[in-house]
Amino acid sequence: MIESDADDATGIARIVLNRPSQRNPLSVSVMRQITAALRTLARDPAVRVVVIAAMGPVFSAGHDLSEMVDRTLDDERIVFEACTAMMDTVQAVPQPVIAAVQGPAIAAGCQLAASCDLVVASSDAVFGTPGVRIGLFCSTPMVALSRAVGRKRAMQMLLTGETVDAATAADWGLVNVVVPPDQLDASVRELAARIAESSPLTLAIGKQAFYRQIDLPQDEAYALMTETMAENAVTCDAQEGMSAFLAKRKPNWTGK
Repeated sequence: MIESDADDATGIARIVLNRPSQRNPLSVSVMRQITAALRTLARDPAVRVVVIAAMGPVFSAGHDLSEMVDRTLDDERIVFEACTAMMDTVQAVPQPVIAAVQGPAIAAGCQLAASCDLVVASSDAVFGTPGVRIGLFCSTPMVALSRAVGRKRAMQMLLTGETVDAATAADWGLVNVVVPPDQLDASVRELAARIAESSPLTLAIGKQAFYRQIDLPQDEAYALMTETMAENAVTCDAQEGMSAFLAKRKPNWTGK
C-alpha cells in the first residue's frame, strides 16, 4: 500500500510506503503501485521533484518473503521483474527522486534508496543486504548498491549481510545527507525546494544525461555530453537562464 500526492504550489510530489506494521514490505503489488505512481507523476509538468518516504520506524524491510516461499520459477521471476521495473522507473522519470530514509532500509529497501538520485537519511537509519543469511543472495540490490558505494564496500555488505549506519553510508557514498530524526522531513523539503527552483526541462536533461554517461568510457562520455550540452544550450530555458544571469534578474522558466 502506498500514498501518492503532489503539491502544485511547491512542485514536490511524495510517494509514501504505508504498511508500517509489516515494516513496509515491497510486495509485487506495492512495487507496481510505485512504478505506476512514478509514471503518472512523470507526465505532470507541475511536478519538479519526487520524494519517496515511508510511514513508521522502518523505511522498508525489502521484499515480502511470503510471496517467495513455495513458488515456481516463473512466480519468482514476476517478483524480480516487478522490482527491476520499479528501480528502472525511478531513474527513468524526468524529475529528480529523493529517498527520505528513517530506520532500516534492508535488501530491496536498500536497493530502492540506492536507486534514487539523492538520499537523505535520519541518523537512526541503517542500510543492509542480508539475503546471504537466509540463502538468497541480494543479487538485484547488488546492482544499485555496487554503483553507489563501489566494489569492495558493496561486497562487504553483500557477503556479511551486516548493516551499516547512516554515517558510514554517507561516508561510502550511499547517502547524501544525515540529519537528526526530527529534522528529516524538513531537510528533505528544503533540498527538494532548492532543486525545484531550477528549470524542469534542464533537470530532466541533466538527470537523463547523468545515467547515460556514467558507465561509458571517458571519450565516449565526452562525445555524448558535448552534443547533449549543445542541444541543452539552445533550449528556451537555457537561453532564458543565461540572459537572466547576465541581466541580474530571476529567470522565468517555461519548460521549453
